[in-house]
Amino acid sequence: MKITPLTDYLPWLQQATEKAVVSTYSGDGIGESSLSFPVFSSEFMAFIKACSISGLMDRNYPYVYSRKGIRTHDEERRVIVGATWKEWDVLCGILSKYVLGGRTKAALWKEGISEQIFYLTVSRMREITDFWYNGDGNTSN
Repeated sequence: MKITPLTDYLPWLQQATEKAVVSTYSGDGIGESSLSFPVFSSEFMAFIKACSISGLMDRNYPYVYSRKGIRTHDEERRVIVGATWKEWDVLCGILSKYVLGGRTKAALWKEGISEQIFYLTVSRMREITDFWYNGDGNTSN
């Protein structure tokens, strides 16, 4: 299942904080006039890599946001919590925004951690797959 490698990170994502995941490089010769840049933990980068190769990424994620009218983190969380199997593409779109967008705008990766978007999305995906693939789902609807 595509989601299984991502669920291995759930305990870590649940406890991850922005401070634990990202730091600002301040090494040799970086002065006040130099540009600082974020350095992410190896655990987080492994999670991003797992997401990237999972087959769940949707480069058309902005369409998901416009279609569902998602503009804030609260709206993202509301959509994630209420998602069902039929909204799987929405969950993939939300995850994609943070994984793919964070490659060019590191602030998205920090937001994904601090706002618990990574954790909530992967957790909801696991709940949905557990329900349908462990025999609990009723397909007669």
